Amino acid sequence: MTNEIRFRFIHLSRCRGVTRRSIQRIIKLDRFLLQLYQMTPSQISHTFSLPLKNATTLYQDLHNQARLKQLQLEMKNHHIITILDKRFPSMLKAIHDPPLVLYGKGNVDLLNDAPSLSVIGSRDPSREAKRKTAFIIEPLLHKNWLIVSGLARGVDQYAHEKTLILNGKTIAVLGGGFEHLYPKENQSLYQEIVHKGLVLSEYTPTTPPAKHHFPERNRIISGLSFGTLVIEAKKRSGTMITVDQALEQGREVFAVPGSIFTEQTEGCHQLIRDGAQMVTNAKDILEEWQVHAMGGKGLLTSTHVYEKSN
Repeated sequence: MTNEIRFRFIHLSRCRGVTRRSIQRIIKLDRFLLQLYQMTPSQISHTFSLPLKNATTLYQDLHNQARLKQLQLEMKNHHIITILDKRFPSMLKAIHDPPLVLYGKGNVDLLNDAPSLSVIGSRDPSREAKRKTAFIIEPLLHKNWLIVSGLARGVDQYAHEKTLILNGKTIAVLGGGFEHLYPKENQSLYQEIVHKGLVLSEYTPTTPPAKHHFPERNRIISGLSFGTLVIEAKKRSGTMITVDQALEQGREVFAVPGSIFTEQTEGCHQLIRDGAQMVTNAKDILEEWQVHAMGGKGLLTSTHVYEKSN
């Protein structure tokens, strides 16, 4: 793929009027993205099966010089990885709805690092959550595992912090652009991950976080990992959305049990009842990874749990 095609692909991904699905359709019909830039709105609408309103918006953005200049500037200051690039993570490419473009700050070599584990949990954790997180992931870090999470307050934060303390490898996936960090109190943690790990976002650096972004980014967190470890979760929470994403992707799901008197562990207990693997120490995860690495099926099959939980 030439730099020109790559640039046009990134440019197209930033335009309004198109979705990931319609962009994939455009690429199939116009492989080098040459015809698209020469078309009128009506031609775009007819050729790529877009509503005329969307095609008009797309046309305007394709020929907006300010947008082009902004993209050129951001390409100088950020890593931009497209699904057409060789270094795009193969595990993430295999999911049902992969991101087409990722923006990164830090060590992009971590994108294809293995073994990797997503660590997620409550943003309002119990007093035990920090200890549980450290107890489970510390042995994995000593074995050079990569920890993926979402830089949220609570369990995500604990996982990133513990990894950095032990000089481990971590990826943080954001629900907005780099210039609008959420939550703001994790700014120093964000900077440390940029320096020692990798921060990723599907959204352009100037995109503010939005409520619907977080369920979208969850599929990236789970998609980058062999399995997802749930430290704590309420029955209805963003954590459980990530679990659903992991199950749909055929990933392993691990759940840590807790007190029956703690609301934050109700989601974990539900997962275990539905067939997720109960985890009380790192050995449980390591054994499952060995089975996975040898090409066998793990104790948890995504189909089994997905059918039970729905």
